[in-house]
Amino acid sequence: MSKTEIENSEAPNNAEEEHDHPSDNKYIQIAIILGVITALEVATYFFEGMPGYILIPLLMIMMVIKFFYVAAWFMHLRFDSPLFTKFFVAGLVLATVVYAIALTVFEFWHKG
Repeated sequence: MSKTEIENSEAPNNAEEEHDHPSDNKYIQIAIILGVITALEVATYFFEGMPGYILIPLLMIMMVIKFFYVAAWFMHLRFDSPLFTKFFVAGLVLATVVYAIALTVFEFWHKG
């Protein structure tokens, strides 16, 4: 066997699995979106009269949006197997439900 044949036999054939990576501009757009959402989260601190039953779901929605952007783009979940996406979504749903239950148990919704 020649050296070229050995290299070709050892190299994985991933031509079908390869994907185009997003451009730098796309990453910059995502970073700006994440920055804006983070600024909105920080801005909620200045709304002192907002009750907890509005504030907490609002913050949780922004948290979920940011999670999906980070997981999909920066962790390349968007380009991976759909099975990985299902695991991430299941974990996020479970964590959100547990967090909501904990907040309910401690009556945090009404303390605001």
